[in-house]
Amino acid sequence: MTAALAKLCYLLAASLFIFGLKRLSSPATARSGNWLASVGMLIAIVVTLLFQGILTWQVILIGMIVGSLIGATFARTVKMTAMPQMVALLNGFGGGASAVVAGAEYLRYLHAGTEIPINTGITIQLSILVGCLTFSGSLIAFGKLQELVTGRAVTFPLQKTLNALILVGTLALIIWLVVEPVNPTLFLALAGLAFALGIMAVIPIGGADMPVIISLLNSYSGIAAAMTGFVINNEGLIIGGALVGASGLILTNIMCKAMNRSLANVLFGAFGATVQEIGPGGPTDKTYRSLTHEDAATMLAYARQVVIAPGYGLAVSQAQHEVRELADLLQSRGVTVKYAIHPVAGRMPGHMNVLLAEADVPYDQLYDMEQINPDFERTDVSVVVGANDVVNPAARHDTTSPLYGMPILDVDQADHTIVMKRSMRPGFAGVDNELFYEPKTSMLFGDAKDSFKKLIEEVKGLG
Repeated sequence: MTAALAKLCYLLAASLFIFGLKRLSSPATARSGNWLASVGMLIAIVVTLLFQGILTWQVILIGMIVGSLIGATFARTVKMTAMPQMVALLNGFGGGASAVVAGAEYLRYLHAGTEIPINTGITIQLSILVGCLTFSGSLIAFGKLQELVTGRAVTFPLQKTLNALILVGTLALIIWLVVEPVNPTLFLALAGLAFALGIMAVIPIGGADMPVIISLLNSYSGIAAAMTGFVINNEGLIIGGALVGASGLILTNIMCKAMNRSLANVLFGAFGATVQEIGPGGPTDKTYRSLTHEDAATMLAYARQVVIAPGYGLAVSQAQHEVRELADLLQSRGVTVKYAIHPVAGRMPGHMNVLLAEADVPYDQLYDMEQINPDFERTDVSVVVGANDVVNPAARHDTTSPLYGMPILDVDQADHTIVMKRSMRPGFAGVDNELFYEPKTSMLFGDAKDSFKKLIEEVKGLG
């Protein structure tokens, strides 16, 4: 394969990446966008392996088959509740792969005994820094989401000072290695400090901020890939990595705006270090109302408009198909059903969109927060399914609340609100929810999947 043909193929792959990203911006076109980007990546990988003469067609074909089988297995077997963990691992593998490639290139220069160009030396060190940081940070994020380690923010005295010293140490080593590149000991020290920095950067992140940290680590993996593209002089890797890095940063910014917080506050604010114990198992003297499935079904069946606000509890119970069945049943009775999607509902960006898409919920029924909030005043019943912090009215007026200023779904503006939860415990942020005690709010306790099945039977029984 000639160099000119390889560059044209990289250009085609880059175009597919860009069009794929564009289509990923809408639930209605996201699936085709994912296919376009996947085809682009396939072209880039095959062209690289052939142009560099690394592998034969036979080995490439075997790799494609094995990789496709592994990917298909994950796609079929990983539960929606575990999808954020999988995304965290994929981010980590991307960063780790970039660090390994940069390290291999460094060793190649050492074994060849040739001088490392200063621009290549800088990009190698930066690839190691960002790649190792992404790898270790993603492992910690995976551990938090999988509950292998505590999901709360972990803090200790002089933590920020220690993190600053580690960062200064890594930057000093990068400068030293650029000046004196032939020093494997310093190179390993740089990788070790970068690995430690990733751990130290993620442990102060509380569970409520996981959507932000996942999108940020995704951006880091793209930046590491782009750096590695400069190391091995691969245009496809540079373009692909830059697109992932930029889109990840844009998404991170969207997540931060959705919580009315800066990225610095997310990274260094230790939000979620403490958790309030409210309701069953914790002290409270507040009064809340509960209702039966029969009463809830009657309320829903005779409403004009119902808005469903899903949260992580919906993913835990795997109730998305039952939600769709109930919505179809209500619509057959002339009820308008809409879904209110908060940007940070769930544990990863777009979690609720993916969950509802799995149940084939029509895309035109999904509404972003800005679109749906004006509708709540005209809504008879809002149904909150396992969401917590994103519907807490304290965010509007309680200046002492950690949620203060965060844009929320205005579910409390509906005529009636039904909150489906297992208990009165707070959400990821560990903050008691004022919504639970509102006079227009009724709690429907139990597993969401079982509750929806009962609601379906009750609505059918109404005739």
